[in-house]
Amino acid sequence: MRMLANAVLCGCLFVPAVYPQTKSALELDAKGWVNLLADGTMKDWIRGPLGGNPIVRAGEMGDPSPWKLDAASGVMTCAGDKVGHEWLRYAPELSDFIYHVEYRFPPVQGETRYNAGAFVRTSVDGKIWIQAQATLDGGYLFGNTLVKGSPQMVNLRQKMVENRVKPAGEWNVYEIRAAGRQITLWVNGAVVNDFLECEVPRGYIGLEAEGYRVEFRNVRLKRLP
Repeated sequence: MRMLANAVLCGCLFVPAVYPQTKSALELDAKGWVNLLADGTMKDWIRGPLGGNPIVRAGEMGDPSPWKLDAASGVMTCAGDKVGHEWLRYAPELSDFIYHVEYRFPPVQGETRYNAGAFVRTSVDGKIWIQAQATLDGGYLFGNTLVKGSPQMVNLRQKMVENRVKPAGEWNVYEIRAAGRQITLWVNGAVVNDFLECEVPRGYIGLEAEGYRVEFRNVRLKRLP
């Protein structure tokens, strides 16, 4: 027993971490959620490149838009032409909420660098933002947000508890909970990131595409009191 204790203290005995599995907030309580893709006109969504460039209302994007909502299935697709980096911003500014997003990357042979995401606490021009990153390397929080009052890059990838993202072709479920200064990211059954010092009390949510074909469904919002 003493030898075992010494081994633990010396770090010689590896004990794998066990992380609690939980249901999503949507599964636990289906009341109070708003389906953000229920309106086929997309009148509450604004489309534009990141960084303050001109924007247009999503329902008026026209044929050139890479974003298409299939009203029958409720799936919104961004075509992914590998040239655009833009986002869809949901119109109301929000403070505290839970943001539920399901997404998948249609598989492309030989492709490994899929990239998309979901935004929270983001400024109207997209210059201040926090994103739940969506890549095959994992889901984690990062962004250009306020640190001691000034914009600064923050990246929690190294603090990601584990990579819970599923392979291309499979649906992933993200839930981002914003409550006061705390932003929490839940991915496919467990919390993987917790940002405790968010200095931006209000902002916009949205969806990001970064040149790769991506599909979103069951995009829902629940405001917190």
